[in-house]
Order: sequence, then structure tokens, then C-alpha cells
Amino acid sequence: MSINKKIIPMPLRYIINAVLFGAFLYIMNHIISSGIISKYYSGVISLIGIYIILAVSLNVATGYLGQLPLGHAGFMVIGAYTSAIIMKSVAAGSTGVAFPFALLAGGILAGVFGLIIGIPALRLRGDYLAILTLGFGEIIRVILLNIDNVLGFTLTNGAAGLQKIPKTTTFLITFICVGITIFAIHTLMKSRHGRAILSIRENEIAAEACGINTTYYKTLGFVVSAFFAGIAGGLFAGYIGILSPSDFGFMKSIEILVMVVLGGMGSMIGSVLSATVLTALPELLRSFERYRMVVYSLILVIVMIFKPSGLFGTYDFSLNSLLDKLILLFKGKRKNGQKNNEIKEGAEK
Repeated sequence: MSINKKIIPMPLRYIINAVLFGAFLYIMNHIISSGIISKYYSGVISLIGIYIILAVSLNVATGYLGQLPLGHAGFMVIGAYTSAIIMKSVAAGSTGVAFPFALLAGGILAGVFGLIIGIPALRLRGDYLAILTLGFGEIIRVILLNIDNVLGFTLTNGAAGLQKIPKTTTFLITFICVGITIFAIHTLMKSRHGRAILSIRENEIAAEACGINTTYYKTLGFVVSAFFAGIAGGLFAGYIGILSPSDFGFMKSIEILVMVVLGGMGSMIGSVLSATVLTALPELLRSFERYRMVVYSLILVIVMIFKPSGLFGTYDFSLNSLLDKLILLFKGKRKNGQKNNEIKEGAEK
């Protein structure tokens, strides 16, 4: 029997993944709520989840689509401010109910901006695309700084930023969003639309010659990436409670891009692990305040020298494939054991 053959039926695969993910959420939420993990470290875990969404969503545009956008922080700040403004405008007792709608509104608005920017931007390639998207991120930041003067009333509070945002982001909400993001992007990339996106990365001219609408699929990948960045921005607003346009500059986009490159462009598990390590590492090294950024930078340089394709390259871990292999291995050992027993019985006769 071939190892590539799917032994576990597809519905059962989804059930196994859902049960394991639900168990992870339940155990971690119980540990955090019982106080075993301090409030500070539970906040770090929530921040890790936010950066996982950012890295995985950017991986759609960079790793799977093969483009180089540098404006991911722009989509994040759109989602953050949209969500924060909605949360501040609702009654104090309704923030918990309104938060999912605020997140969705932030994601949708970020996706709309992704569509507006993506249609003209994705006609460009390489450095030109990077410069254009970088400019977009800076334009958004400048608009947030000055829009109150244009409107004549307080909306974003300019350079002072939005304050007293309800802190509604919790571990459970964050990682439910992480699970939905990973599932949605994984499902997209396994569909025919995902294969079309990958074909553009491999050879755009050949893909277009085969009848694939490259403009449509490049825009689709860009919009999906922007939408989930907006969701992450909304979670970030509910996590930190204070927003300032200066927090979403050029370096924030580079920070997210480094996570994708370090993990491996095109590897979802790589984005998840690199986002986890690069978010947690500065916190773990906080006691070495004087040297922590040196150690952080040194680790990045070493990885890029010895593994320029990223830690995982384009490899993606699949629990179901691992289970298939284990089942095949068990069946093979069982069959060999039966055969040895038959030979032994024959020799005794």
C-alpha cells in the first residue's frame, strides 16, 4: 500500500483536528484561569497568537503567492482602529457581545483596502511592489495622524492615539481566531484556487498561458492576507488597550516579514513556530535587557546564513499524514510478524 494513500477518511481527519484543538484550548484556558500561569505570561501567550495570525496571513501573499508586500502593518492598523472605535462607541456592558462584530468589521475594512490597493499594486513585481505597499502603509499612518483636523471632530485622536479601549482580548478568543485563520487558509490552499495561487508563484507566465486569471488570483491572495491582518489588528487593540499610529510604522511590517522568512516562505508550520519564538524570545531575554536585542539579532543572522530558505523551507506538517504513516507502519510490522510466525510454524511441522 502506498504511503500517499489516505487511510483516514476526510471527515474523520477534520474531527480529529477539531477534537485535539478543542482539547488544547480547554487545557490552556483552564491553566490560565486557575492562575497556574501568571497574568503577564498569559498576556504574552495572547500576543503570540496575534503574531501567528499576522505571520500566517502574510505568508499567503509572500510564501504562497510569491509577492513582496511591505504594507502588512497598514492593514493591521486599519483593523485595530476600526475595532477600537466600534468598541469605544458601544455601551460598557455590551463590549463582550460587540467584540466579534468589531473584529469582523476591522477585517472586512482591511480586506476592502487590500482590494483597492491590490488591483493596481499587483500589476507590479519585486522591488516596485514592495515600494508601493510600503508607501501605502505610511499613507495610512499619516492619515490616522491628521484625519481629525480634516473631519473637524475627534475620531482617531491624532498623535495622542486612542486610549481606554476595552481590553476584551483573551487567550480563548485569540486562539479561536488563530484556529479559524489557519483552517481557512489551509482549506483555501488545498482547493483549486490555492493551486492556482501556487502556480502563479512558480511561473506566472506559464500560469497565464494555461488560462489562469492571474490578476484575479493575485488580488484574492492579497485580500485574504489583508482581511486576517485586520482581524489580528482588532485583537491587538483589545489586548493592549492603547493605540498610536507610531506603533504601526515600517518596522512593524518588517518584523512580521522576518517571521515569515525565518520560518520559511510557503510553510504554515514555519510561520507559526517563528512567530511563537520571535514574540516570546524578547520577553524571555528581558532580564538581559542590555544584551537581549544583540542575541535576538544574532539568532536571525545565523539562521539566514545557514538556512537561507528558512527553518522549514516550504515544508508543511500534517498530523493526518503522520497518523497515516503510523498506521501503515503498524500494519507492515503486523504483517511481517504474521509472516514470521507462519514460517516458524512451517519449520516446526
